[in-house]
Amino acid sequence: MIVIIYAHPYPRHSRANNALLDALEDMDGVQLRSLYDLYPDFSIDVAAEQHALASARLVIWQHPMHWYGSPALFRLWMDKVLQYGWAYGKGAGVLSGKDVMWTVTTGGDEGNFSCCGENHLGMLGQPLRSAGEQCGMRWLEPFSLHGVTTLSQEQLAGAGARYREQLEALMSQYTNAGAPVHE
Repeated sequence: MIVIIYAHPYPRHSRANNALLDALEDMDGVQLRSLYDLYPDFSIDVAAEQHALASARLVIWQHPMHWYGSPALFRLWMDKVLQYGWAYGKGAGVLSGKDVMWTVTTGGDEGNFSCCGENHLGMLGQPLRSAGEQCGMRWLEPFSLHGVTTLSQEQLAGAGARYREQLEALMSQYTNAGAPVHE
């Protein structure tokens, strides 16, 4: 199962993230947890979130880039849900061996991130990668969509199709081999 932890402060107003999520709408084995819809008061149900993660094979952290970071509710979700003793540390291991993928949308084009190194988002994603790896998770190549404010509906639909193809390929690896092939 894929669990998408989606954190957009205005989820109904995001053309880009909605295009990505719409492409997955009828895909079996995908559970969407829209944090700003579930927790508008920022009062996170930690047990419900941990339960969702426990059943996942792949966890996706999906959000727009906000000032080179993640939205506030996603950061709070990480602080509350990825607890010592459950997600990492002595006696932990619930997330160990699961895959984690970062899906990020940006208003700026890819060139806006050239200061961040050759792959443009590697440095910005490092805290998320480190958090996932601290929990024993395997970091997968991020899915990024840049310049979303200027993309046409056709370009957004194409990005959605690529996103779905990538997740279907991962699901196929999980169901056919029991575990993904990592290079």
